Amino acid sequence: MTISQTMTAARMHTVGGELRLETLETPKPGDMDVLVRVKACGIVPNLGNILANWTTWFPHMPLPPLPAVFGLDPAGEVAALGRQVHGLKPGDRVYVNPGRSCGSCRHCRRGDPISCKHYAFQGYFGFSEHAMQTFADYPIGGLSEYMVAPVSAIVKIPDHMDYGQAARLGYLGTAYSALKKVNAGPGDTILVNGISGTLGIGAAIFGLAMGVNKILGTGRDKALLEEIKALAPNRVEVFSIADGSVTDFAMKHTDGEGVDAFLDCLGPGGLHETFRQGLLSLRRGGIAVDIGAIAGPVEIDVHRLMDRNQRLYGSAWLTTAEGQEMADMVGSGVVDLSLLETQSYPLSEVNSAISGIAQRHGGFSNYVICP
Repeated sequence: MTISQTMTAARMHTVGGELRLETLETPKPGDMDVLVRVKACGIVPNLGNILANWTTWFPHMPLPPLPAVFGLDPAGEVAALGRQVHGLKPGDRVYVNPGRSCGSCRHCRRGDPISCKHYAFQGYFGFSEHAMQTFADYPIGGLSEYMVAPVSAIVKIPDHMDYGQAARLGYLGTAYSALKKVNAGPGDTILVNGISGTLGIGAAIFGLAMGVNKILGTGRDKALLEEIKALAPNRVEVFSIADGSVTDFAMKHTDGEGVDAFLDCLGPGGLHETFRQGLLSLRRGGIAVDIGAIAGPVEIDVHRLMDRNQRLYGSAWLTTAEGQEMADMVGSGVVDLSLLETQSYPLSEVNSAISGIAQRHGGFSNYVICP
């Protein structure tokens, strides 16, 4: 495979400024790294607004030093390998988990890299001031023709999984990781707030594949909710929060016992009351997981959680192992991602794409930049 000495990348020079297409030197992989030729990089709608306001909204979660190449969810093909990398070869089709950790702290050594104080998203943001070293080690995100990542971040994808679908694995995997934390499986009934959105649809897809007996989904858009129900009409029930209490809906479908697990996919603008109603929907011993990052202090009756032996987790992202499990589920045919409606944009249109995509089909829409 021929590798150019230079590459085109989109770099942000000032917070809120447009990304500039620039020619950079093609990075070289270290001994335990992989050079990936990026074929698709996932973006969330309105990413430009997020980047412009990030330092105001979340000043404790730093952006990489500017100028920086962003791009959170890359997929592509292996272009070159570090000399100590085995089990991969040039041309392999892969997804790159952007989660980076130090690899040597006690959390990393025991297989919990997301708890590392250096944890950061390559091509996006860090979770504390300790992330700056991580950015220095891996400064190039997916909005570029090539990027380097540690081999520990590489997920091999099946031939029939296109790069656009693979570029959604991060957000799908956020829901999948939450499902694993609640041990979702046959016999269970789970409640998903915001089931028709970017995160929620992953809970529906993988919850069904994991054998969950019944999925109760809430949202606002009744038409989108009906499309979710159509995925498995006998196993999915949906409810618009405009029609009443989420708790009443959940109790109705569990004979008053409550759900085994509650996944909240509502974003920072989500209603606190809807989140609280989800918690009140749990059975004794039930587990709640927040993956949507609802913002601000939420009033919770901790005594009730204790009395009912319930748990509330915060869950950020996914591990590379979980990403590989998901890709393998697609490979075996247990999961079909053809329902994702991928819209691709060339790197030259990156600023138009990230400034805000007007036409969206809820979580079914899938937006990618193809360098």
